[in-house]
This record gives sequence, structure tokens and C-alpha cells, in this order.
Amino acid sequence: MPIVYIVLFIGLIVGDQSLKYYVATNIPTLSFHEFIPGILSLTHITNTGAAWSMLEGKMIFFYIVTIVAVIILLYLFIKSDKKDYVYRFSLLFLLSGTIGNAIDRFTHHYVIDMFSLDFINFPIFNLADTYITIGVILIIISLIFMTEGDKNN
Repeated sequence: MPIVYIVLFIGLIVGDQSLKYYVATNIPTLSFHEFIPGILSLTHITNTGAAWSMLEGKMIFFYIVTIVAVIILLYLFIKSDKKDYVYRFSLLFLLSGTIGNAIDRFTHHYVIDMFSLDFINFPIFNLADTYITIGVILIIISLIFMTEGDKNN
């Protein structure tokens, strides 16, 4: 089963980086392209901060947080119950998203974002950000459906 985790992990990062490369080379910065009218647009931006550009330009902070997060996620993955697939996949998505954005931060000193939700005021985000969101949702599902015996261990 470990090969599944490795293939998924590599596939998620390659998917994220490939999409960011496509956007960076084919869509001019700050341009707006409707993808699903009224719902989703592609808007190429570069972001030196977090969501809503919070902590903009604080790259040392992001480098440290990223390194710490990767270490913690790897530790949790290694120590996790091999039968708890939902939890392990959640950690894998979190790790893939963290590393996907880390590649941008370490190589460009910014993150490439492109998805814009047109129906709400929400920050422009990228595929790695969706991985992190999926990871959080899977962790919540894992905690909700954890059996009583699992909670006592």
C-alpha cells in the first residue's frame, strides 16, 4: 500500500506545479478569464503573503512555518495507524499542499495563485491550497468517524 501514497503524493505536487507553470507562462499577471461564468475565474496573481495577502512579504516566517509543518506532517504520517486510511490521506493532502506552495516560495519568493470565486469575497487561491482544504476536511471526517476504541488508544 505505501506505493499508493508515494504515487498520489508525487501526482498531487506535479499537478499543482504543472498548473502553476501553465498559468505563469500563458496567462498574463492580473488578467481575468471567466472559466465558469459567475462562479469561477482564472486570475493570475503572485502572492508574497497568505490568504488575503496577510503577512505579505514575511518570507522568513513562511520558510520557518513551512519547514516546521513538513516535519510535523511527516512525523504524524509515519506514526499514524496504517489502517486509518482517511487520516493518512488527509496528512498526504496537507503535506502535498504545503510542499506545493513551498516550492513556489523557495524558488520565486511568492506563490502563484489563479482561482477566483466570483460569487463571494474570497482570496484567490491555487491547487495546493485546495489540497490543504481537502486535508482538513478529511481530518475532520476521520475524527468524527473514529470509533470509541480508537479514541481510548
